[in-house]
Amino acid sequence: MALFQSSTRTIPDAPAVPRHVAVIMDGNGRWAKQRFLPRVAGHQRGVETVREVVKACRELGVEYLTLFAFSSENWRRPADEVSFLMQLFLKMLEREVARLHENNIRLKIIGDRSRFDAQLGRHIVEAEQLTANNDGLTLTIAANYGGRWDIMQAAQAMLRDKPELCGSFSETELEPYLSMHYAPEPDLFIRTGGEQRISNFLLWQLAYTELYFTDTLWPAFDRAALEAAIHSYQARERRFGRTSEQLKEQSA
Repeated sequence: MALFQSSTRTIPDAPAVPRHVAVIMDGNGRWAKQRFLPRVAGHQRGVETVREVVKACRELGVEYLTLFAFSSENWRRPADEVSFLMQLFLKMLEREVARLHENNIRLKIIGDRSRFDAQLGRHIVEAEQLTANNDGLTLTIAANYGGRWDIMQAAQAMLRDKPELCGSFSETELEPYLSMHYAPEPDLFIRTGGEQRISNFLLWQLAYTELYFTDTLWPAFDRAALEAAIHSYQARERRFGRTSEQLKEQSA
């Protein structure tokens, strides 16, 4: 059974401060190129931005922050950049997890782990175990993740557990097997870097999420930029299929 409301079956709460923010962190390479630096310098600076945004979300009252770090399609990038990103991910786990734990932050990693080496896989498991009982902000890192993969793996896992559902099952039966079954659907989606697409990220979960696109490159995305995104969200009318008149009648 799903732990949170589904936007397609019920009318979820629409909090003034988004409960769940999902982010595609785009623009690291371009930020570095503008400064005549190697692309890897942009990725390194991007890690610092992650720290700043995590801190800002905690202070602003966001309960769930999900960051798209590496997509299942990113393996198509140059081999040296992919290798650097994997090493950066490992170093982040080694250096940051203790700090996350001290700040009562729960860390979750979603995605297909089968392509990660044993050392990285072990650090992921240890980081999740260490922070599992923290009840502050839940920080989710999507690594080797794809929205279509997520739906497919959920269906396969469900049918392994409940083969009697083959041929006929409901959203309610599938949802517990999705990677983010532990979190409410995102209220706000942010993509930095000027691109305006979802790029196979949380396809199921973004059904009624408010989308926000900014030209700001991820390494330059700071607290003020996050607050601008939240202000945009707060100015929107979240109808979930209803009319504006219905909302006015409800609030009257």
